[in-house]
Order: sequence, then structure tokens, then C-alpha cells
Amino acid sequence: MDQLKILVVDDEARMRKLVKDFLVKQNFEVLEAEDGAKALEIFYAEKEIALIILDVMMPKVDGWQVCREIREYSKVPIIMLTAKSDERDELQGFEIGVDEYISKPFSPKILVARVEALLRRANVISQEETVSIGGIAVNKAAHTVTIDTEPVELSFKEFELLTYFMENQGIALSREKILNHVWNYDYFGDARTIDTHVKKLRSKLGDKGEYIKTIWGMGYKFEVV
Repeated sequence: MDQLKILVVDDEARMRKLVKDFLVKQNFEVLEAEDGAKALEIFYAEKEIALIILDVMMPKVDGWQVCREIREYSKVPIIMLTAKSDERDELQGFEIGVDEYISKPFSPKILVARVEALLRRANVISQEETVSIGGIAVNKAAHTVTIDTEPVELSFKEFELLTYFMENQGIALSREKILNHVWNYDYFGDARTIDTHVKKLRSKLGDKGEYIKTIWGMGYKFEVV
């Protein structure tokens, strides 16, 4: 598969280099822009940009305006970076079409994980038939799960939940996101449904159930330490 192009837009050269180094290690091709005007220039000139990592505060044209303009022409996944954690900014970002929102400082490894998860959701990266992490193997085609090669029986929703967790390893997932993805947007039940399924799933995973971490007041994260 050809290298996927990712456009990194930030007025700090150090930040661009940090992000670029981690993405290049994962075999992505990285394009750089030091301000919003340059980002739009590259966006219109380059073909097949797979994803954009976009800082909010920049000279000439800020991240909000860049996002608005790009959304008039493209649904390319956009991750917005910000130096401050402000709920109003985050809501504004989602309203204008931001897909993910990350506050600085952040872990480059988590950023890469979110990039890969977004590209999978956009079907840019093909979904693997089998996902294997920490001794747990999920075969999506056969709908089977094994732990250290021993088969485990899961319900349909438990299987979907485990698969979603594993494909988003290291990412904190809100109950709302989990409901939307596993139960779909038309589900109007109580979010406690998730807690019940997680409890059952942890039990069936045995010792490996501890990979599913509770993020109090938010949701869950699948993490193999």
C-alpha cells in the first residue's frame, strides 16, 4: 500500500518535527505547513491527503478558518490541536467539522493511535481481519475470540465492544462514543448498559479483563501495560 499523506499544520517547528517523526515511523508521508494560509495552499495543490492535524492558534489564517474552508470541499478527517482545554472551543470545533480534538501537551503515541483509528473509521486504512493485543485475538470475519489461543464465548455486543476497545487501544472513550459506535446512533437506552456489558466482558476475559480501564466520570480505555 502506498504511503498515506498527512498534513501537519502548526506554527511551531518543534511541534511539527515531533509529530512528523512519530508519523514517519508508522510509514506515513508527512507534509508540513507553518500557518493556515500555507495549509490551504498545500490542501488545494496536493492530491489524496488522508488526514489533517491542525493547530488552532496560528498567524495569517487560524485553525478554525482553515477547517471551515476545507469542510466546504472535503470530508478529510481533521484532528484539531489546541494549547488550552476549553469546552467552548471543543464544541465549536465539532460544530465546524473537527473529527478529534487534542489538547497540548499530548502524548505523540496517543496522537498516532488516534490518527490510525480515524483513518480506519474513514476506511482509509483497511480493517484487518484479526486484531491481536496482549494475548487476546479477535477474528472479525469468523466472529471468534481467543485468549492465549483458548476460545472464549462472547455475546454479539460483547464481541463488538471488545473489538472497538482493541481497535482504539490507548484512547479514552466516552460512554457516548461507545454507545454511538457499538449500539449505533439510534439507540436511546441508558448508558449504564455499557457498564453492564463491560462488567460481563471483563469477567469473561479473566485476568486480561484488567486491560479495560475505567476512566471515572467519562468512560473506558483499553490499555495493555
